[in-house]
Amino acid sequence: MYISRRQQVLNSLGEASAIVFAATEKLRNNDCDYSYRQDSDFYYLTGFEEPEAVLVLAPMLPEGERVTLFLRERDPKMEVWFGERLGVERAPEALKVDRAFGISKLGEMLPGLLKGSRKLYHTLGDEERDRTVLGAVKAAQRMRRTGAETPDEICDLAGLLHERRLFKTPEEIELMKRAAEVSAFGFERAMAECCPGIFEYQLQAIMEYEWAMRGSRRVAFETIVASGRHACVLHYVGNQDRIKADDLVLVDAGCEFGYYASDISRTWPCGGAFTKPQKEVYEIVLKANKAGIAACKRGFRFDDVHMAAVRVLVEGLISLGICKGTVDEVIASETYKPYYMHRTSHWVGMDVHDVGRYCVDGQSRPLEPGMVLTVEPGLYLSPDAQEIPEQYRGIGVRIEDDVLCTDGEPVVLTASIPKEIADLEALVGSRAKIALA
Repeated sequence: MYISRRQQVLNSLGEASAIVFAATEKLRNNDCDYSYRQDSDFYYLTGFEEPEAVLVLAPMLPEGERVTLFLRERDPKMEVWFGERLGVERAPEALKVDRAFGISKLGEMLPGLLKGSRKLYHTLGDEERDRTVLGAVKAAQRMRRTGAETPDEICDLAGLLHERRLFKTPEEIELMKRAAEVSAFGFERAMAECCPGIFEYQLQAIMEYEWAMRGSRRVAFETIVASGRHACVLHYVGNQDRIKADDLVLVDAGCEFGYYASDISRTWPCGGAFTKPQKEVYEIVLKANKAGIAACKRGFRFDDVHMAAVRVLVEGLISLGICKGTVDEVIASETYKPYYMHRTSHWVGMDVHDVGRYCVDGQSRPLEPGMVLTVEPGLYLSPDAQEIPEQYRGIGVRIEDDVLCTDGEPVVLTASIPKEIADLEALVGSRAKIALA
């Protein structure tokens, strides 16, 4: 798979070269680093998880020299502390690259690898890396006196690689299906264990335990468990409060499996039954979720998904007496935005907010088979908003699914996770037995 991806990029480079850096390690505090996760572009092309590595793709070089990897050399003393490294000698066979060299040789060798290329693809933005690349380009340009062609422009790697990543292959789709399946275990267990008095962080722990036991090495993003008024905060990650019987619990979470993310939101009543106002709001969001999903197919554009959900949400806000006017008037005036302030969708893949353009030629891009996007409408009725009828204040609901566009009907990768009211009320609290703090 990685060989094929690299070859596709080589074929599209023409008379250009590309350089892709591994992710850097980040200091957490004092001597401790954050848990390492490889850069998605680098992993997409190599499947290699070590830091301090650089991939150079140079189609203008002779065959057998076009795919070069720089990486850390073996170091027995360091390996005692941090584990075994792949090393230079083993890398060509293990990763199926043409050549491998120690990372310390990058600055020395990079100018020669650019020989014959008219331009270079590199993602700018990291000061140290940019210095390395610009230094290599300047050094390469000095070869021009010998008649060599060398880069005279640097282009963003995103334009070359990210559109490829947007369209998922059958192998990638299988990984995303597995990520959704594993995530489902955590969501269903959290629903079943939820009961009045449980802490938000305990639900988080239940979910992440289930994911790890099924092969997920990390979460796709920081888990959100928001109860009560916290559900009106879009990215609440405190996860520290004890959940009360009459609270709604909004969970936005997902595991990563094989470097592919899931991104799911569900909202349920901690006490096992929706109150009448909670149910009214929930039904509106659920209907909007389904309307957005129905638009995830050929013939629709990316923005159509958002507008399909917005129309349903606005209809609901008018019916609750929160917004005034016709649906078209409320949409045009955007008076719904205090209660629904975000977009309905984003791409999802190796990154939870995945790469790929949302507009093409100034227009929202048409949806095509192989794209995977979220559909995540919500309503957030602030407890402090005096213009909202009192019975609805403090209710926050979001329902999010991951949807695959195909030649036919949309495929909801997260369909197994309950979201119908009857299913939620039957499941929530059905296995509540956790020892409460």
